[in-house]
Amino acid sequence: MMVLGSMAPRRRWLLLGLTALAVVALIAAGTVVITRLTGDSEPGGAPVAGSPTPSPVTTPTPSPSGPPPGADITGPLNLLLVGVDTRVSVPGWEPHADAVLVLHVPKGLGQAYLFSLPRDLLVDIPAFPKADYKGGKTKLTHAMSFGSRVPGKPKQPSTAQGYELLRSTVSGYTGLRIDAGAVLTFNGFDRLVNALGGVDIYVDQRVASLHRRPDGKYRESAPGGYTGPQQVYEKGEQHLNGWQALDYARQRYITGGDYARQRHQQQLIKALTRKILDEGLARQPERVDQVVAALGDTLVYVGGQRIVDIAYALSGVPENRFTLVGLPGSGVGKGSAYRGEQLTGVGRKFITELRAGRADTYLAANPTLVVKN
Repeated sequence: MMVLGSMAPRRRWLLLGLTALAVVALIAAGTVVITRLTGDSEPGGAPVAGSPTPSPVTTPTPSPSGPPPGADITGPLNLLLVGVDTRVSVPGWEPHADAVLVLHVPKGLGQAYLFSLPRDLLVDIPAFPKADYKGGKTKLTHAMSFGSRVPGKPKQPSTAQGYELLRSTVSGYTGLRIDAGAVLTFNGFDRLVNALGGVDIYVDQRVASLHRRPDGKYRESAPGGYTGPQQVYEKGEQHLNGWQALDYARQRYITGGDYARQRHQQQLIKALTRKILDEGLARQPERVDQVVAALGDTLVYVGGQRIVDIAYALSGVPENRFTLVGLPGSGVGKGSAYRGEQLTGVGRKFITELRAGRADTYLAANPTLVVKN
């Protein structure tokens, strides 16, 4: 796990755990950090060897006479949230960015926009000397894989290093400066949902799982795919446990393809946000500790700014100002030679208008881009 700076082990695990909440419910995480920041802590500990150079971190002590942490953060703020398929059972497996989401908080920090980029989006990936990568035009998901390669250590890929190249690629494509980010593995997401007692979500279309059986076990692989009974998520209100939520959010061989999957991932994030707010997680320290313990080493946080500062700064964003945006796209290639995806003009224009501070006006003119809960 990557650690930002030097702090007591309990404090370090708490803040890193809350960063995972940021991956799925950033707004609620701010409230949790504020509530727990006044707990006991002592400086100490050391950064994990092999991590990219972290920003120095000190544990702030709130004072009635001084400004709170993050008071100087006024926005805009951009966070890159990544879900990674690490396949930890395969030695040396390079991490793939299976879900790539950007949270944009405009100046004033009064609202937030969350949008996804297709994993197969054709992008220009810049050269990355750390991994001996010379650069090229290929799918976005490969930026994490190519960047994770450590010269001389073919069986020891670095997720944190892979994130560096993914961050540069996303920043180059969107024109947004990425201030911080978090990477959560599939196992971490599963554990997080279970630690929260499952999640309630409206399934907007019937989804048959490619990977899982109704009992949660993996389906057997067969030539050309998988075989055996399939878990099915029927349309309507559903309560999902950890493996079900993860499985539902992974399915892309469905009506709407990867764009439907992106929509489902965003809806799941919003549902988890509601879950955390509704049960008052910030007022239950023992529940926070339970979530942190469940995450284990499934999280990587990379930031130029302290997570404490970011959490404070974002704590005032109300849930009803947390807008999910779905960017439409289409396949790229000639005939049956598929190369990847590209955003449509409407999707690309949203990013342009977002940078210019005109997102609300653009969404009002293009309401189909707003993802419903």
